[in-house]
Amino acid sequence: MAAQCVTKVELTIACTNLLDKDVGSKSDPLCVLLQNTSGQQWYEVDRTERIKNSLNPKFSKKFLIDYYFELVQKLKFGIYDIDNKTFDLSDDDFLGEFECTLGQIVSSKTITKPLVLKNGRPAGKGSIMITAEEVKDNRVVLFEVEARKLDNKDFFGKSDPYLEFHKQTGDGNWVMVHRTEVIKNNLNPVWRPFKISLNSLCYSDMDKSIKVECYDYDGDGSHDLIGSFQTTMSKLKEASRSSPVEFECINEKKRQKKKSYKNSGIVSVKHCEIIIECTFLDYVMGGCQLNFTVGIDFTGSNGDPRSPDSLHYLSPNGVNEYLTAIWSVGMVIQDYDTDKMFPAFGFGAQIPPSFQVSHEFPLNFNPSNPFCNGIQGIVDAYRACLPQVKLYGPTNFSPIINHVARFAAAATQQQTASQYFILLIITDGVITDLDQTRTAIVNASKLPMSIIIVGVGGADFDAMEFLDGDNGVLRSSSGEPAVRDIVQFVPFRKFQNSPKEALAQCVLAEVPQQVVNYFSTYKLQPPKNPAAK
Repeated sequence: MAAQCVTKVELTIACTNLLDKDVGSKSDPLCVLLQNTSGQQWYEVDRTERIKNSLNPKFSKKFLIDYYFELVQKLKFGIYDIDNKTFDLSDDDFLGEFECTLGQIVSSKTITKPLVLKNGRPAGKGSIMITAEEVKDNRVVLFEVEARKLDNKDFFGKSDPYLEFHKQTGDGNWVMVHRTEVIKNNLNPVWRPFKISLNSLCYSDMDKSIKVECYDYDGDGSHDLIGSFQTTMSKLKEASRSSPVEFECINEKKRQKKKSYKNSGIVSVKHCEIIIECTFLDYVMGGCQLNFTVGIDFTGSNGDPRSPDSLHYLSPNGVNEYLTAIWSVGMVIQDYDTDKMFPAFGFGAQIPPSFQVSHEFPLNFNPSNPFCNGIQGIVDAYRACLPQVKLYGPTNFSPIINHVARFAAAATQQQTASQYFILLIITDGVITDLDQTRTAIVNASKLPMSIIIVGVGGADFDAMEFLDGDNGVLRSSSGEPAVRDIVQFVPFRKFQNSPKEALAQCVLAEVPQQVVNYFSTYKLQPPKNPAAK
C-alpha cells in the first residue's frame, strides 16, 4: 500500500556550545542527516556545508525530507569536525549526535536538544536546534463564474454549457486543471463556486497564460466547443461582484467563416480571490493536539483469556493481536500529543468489585483519571486489567464513541483548531448496538474526531465495513447522513504477515485529510498560525 499525504519538510539546523577539537582554532563542524530503514540500518540522506571555526554554527544548507504522517520516520543528526578533504566521516572528529522522529520535530516546529556521544553520555554542553517548515504553496483561488448569450449548439432545446480551465506547460502544451459542472439547457448559466490551487492553475505565476474553454455537453462524448479565451491570474484577480471581469468567448472557426461575427457569448468572472488553505502540517506545527483514546473489546466472543485460542490470550512473549494493534497505531500518534497521557477503556466485561457489566470502564479502574502514561502505560494497564475482569457482553460501541464525542464537543467551544480526537477501537467484530453506533458516528462526524476500528480474529466483519463510509454515506437509524467519513476499518489478519509498520500505515493514511476537512469546513485556524506569513 502506497503511503499517502506525502509532503516535503525542510529542516534547518543550528548548534551551540560544540566540543572544541581543534588546537589553536575552533572546530569546523558539519551536520550529517541519517534516516533509519525498518531495522537497524541507517543510511545517509544529506549533509550540510562545513562552517569554519565555529562552536555555534548556523547551517545555511537545509535538509529536504518526504514526510508521511502514518510512518514513524527515525532520524539521526551527527555533528563532525572536518579537518580533511575526504568524504568519509570515520576519519573526522565526532562532536555528538541526536536521534528522534520526524513526527517529534514537526509537532514541536522547533526542538532544541542536547547532543550525546556514541556511549550515550553528554557531548559537553553541546546542543542542536532543529526547525521544520513545510515546503509548499498553499494558496488556492476561489472562483464564481457565469456566462450570458452563449451560442446555441443544440437542435432541440438549448446548449448545456460547462467550462474547462487549462494551464500551459513549459513545452507549450495545454493541460486541463479544472472542469465545472454541466448546466443543462441554459444559455445564461451560473456555475457553482469552485476552487483551484494556484500552483495547478498557473504554476503560481500571476502572468502565465490561462486558457478557458466553454463547451456544450453531449451525452455521446462529442462535446462542441462554444468558444474560448486566454487570460492571466493578474487580470482575473481584478474581478469583484460590483465590477466583474468579462471575456468574449471566441470560436475561431466561426470567426473565419463570418465577417459579421462578434463572439459566441460573454463569460463573466464575478469573484476571484486568492486564499491560503492550511495543510495537515500547518495544524500540527501550529499547535493542534491529537488526542488519542483506546477502546478494547472484552466481550465473551473473544474466548477465555486463559485459553491459547482466545484473542486475549497472552503468548509466552507477552503479546496478542490487541497489544500489537495498540503498539502499531500508538507509536505513530504519540509524537503528536504533548503530555503523552492516553485514556484507555474497555467494554463488554463484568468488572470488580460488584461485577456489573460495563460498556466504558477505565483499564486502570480509576474513572476520575483514566489516563495511562504513554503507549507502554496502556499496555501495562491492559495486562493488569485482563485477569481481573470477566468477559461478557453484549458488544456495544456507542457508549465509548459518545464518551470521546463529549470531549470533542467541548473542544468545539474554542475558536481555533486546537484539538482533534482519535479513537482506536479494537474488536473481534460482533457488534450488538448497530443502530445506536450508526447514530453515534453520524453525530461524531460533526465534531473534531476520527474513529479507527481494528478487527482482530477471523470473524465476519461485514458490519464494520458498513460503518466505514467508503462505499457510500453512512446514515443514522433515522436517515440522517454523516457530514464526513470519519471511520476507517482494517482487519488485523490482513497484516499479520506484513512488517509491523504496515497496519499503522493503512489505518492512519486517511487521518490527515480528515483533520484538514474538519478544520477547513469550520474555517478554524491553527492556534499559532504558521500559514499567515
